[in-house]
Amino acid sequence: MPFFKLLSFRLLIVLAYQIMAIVVGWHIYELTHDTLALGLIGLAEVIPYFCCALFAGYAVDHHSRRLFGVFACLMLFLTALTLVLVSTGWLGDSPALWIYGSIAFTGVARAFIGPSYSAMFALILPRDQYARASGIGSSIFQFGLVAGPALGGILVGWAGKTAAYGVAAGLCLCAATALLSLRVKEPPPATSAPIFTSIADGLRFVFSNQIILGAQSLDMFAVLFGGAVAMLPAFIHDIFHYGPEGLGILRAAPAIGAVMTGLFLTRYPINLHAGYWLLGAVAGFGLCMIGFALSVNFWAAGLLLMLSGVCDGVSVVMRTTILQLATPDALRGRVSAINGIFIGSSNELGAFESGITARLMGLVPSVVFGGVMTLSVVAATARLAPKLRRLELHQLH
Repeated sequence: MPFFKLLSFRLLIVLAYQIMAIVVGWHIYELTHDTLALGLIGLAEVIPYFCCALFAGYAVDHHSRRLFGVFACLMLFLTALTLVLVSTGWLGDSPALWIYGSIAFTGVARAFIGPSYSAMFALILPRDQYARASGIGSSIFQFGLVAGPALGGILVGWAGKTAAYGVAAGLCLCAATALLSLRVKEPPPATSAPIFTSIADGLRFVFSNQIILGAQSLDMFAVLFGGAVAMLPAFIHDIFHYGPEGLGILRAAPAIGAVMTGLFLTRYPINLHAGYWLLGAVAGFGLCMIGFALSVNFWAAGLLLMLSGVCDGVSVVMRTTILQLATPDALRGRVSAINGIFIGSSNELGAFESGITARLMGLVPSVVFGGVMTLSVVAATARLAPKLRRLELHQLH
């Protein structure tokens, strides 16, 4: 079954990436006990991602979708293998620099994973199955976001960092195998305008459309300022005094909320007042971050992170639906790549922003500041993008 193999690739690669992400955060904080060092993990990943994302989307559209996906798996495998060598002491000189260099490779790999999955999805499924299959794919992705951090935390706590990195490396090879076994008929290379002209057409469309630009900007800046995930190792070490298992629980909590929301919205979709729902969900996310920062109880903090995932789940579903309905077929690939830069990089830039503000303000005040900034972004978007605020989905059909 081609779709099963594609879903296997997505689940395995998400699990591998999430395990590496949580273990790297723990590893770096063990080495440095510095919140800025945690933020630099995001910067090390997002710079190569930014540099490669648009070109990766163009390459996937014009060459083998499957082989670019395999290439991304192998890059992540090399990243995990390097981290194994660092954790065992084989690369003992400047271990933090080796970790940051490995994370840079992760950014390059991520630039190809999303476009490869989306392009192969469209090749192996008929259009009348897109909606149902998208729901299944989203659930698999969210499950990976839940299971990956939990598995990473358990592996570090029970078997150590080296074993956790080794499991991630094995998952990367399994993901590559799933793609290599996928038999899909790819179209011949397309002829089109020069790459920079094509990219410019997509950029002009996005920046001239108030609804799409407003929805993407709202999500990007909310995550940029409001996300506290990068600082979780510091909260675990310094405030909650838990081990790596606790870090896995807190990392998984937002995804649990998002999975619950996705399942609910599959049965009860939002059709009315889409703009207000989107703005309200992002505002709720900011409030949850403020509550999390002020919490001194581990389980209360976990509950607030889960509620932030509920709000984020509503935001993601609404933004994705708006993007699908408002984008012409001829621009879907380029707009998707631009959306990836808006959304896919916000977590890493947010990690860097969190590290800087934590260094300047302190850990708890920095997260409170981020939540307040998220609420400010919601207010500014509501005022500057009235078409988005008043949006009803039937207007886009």
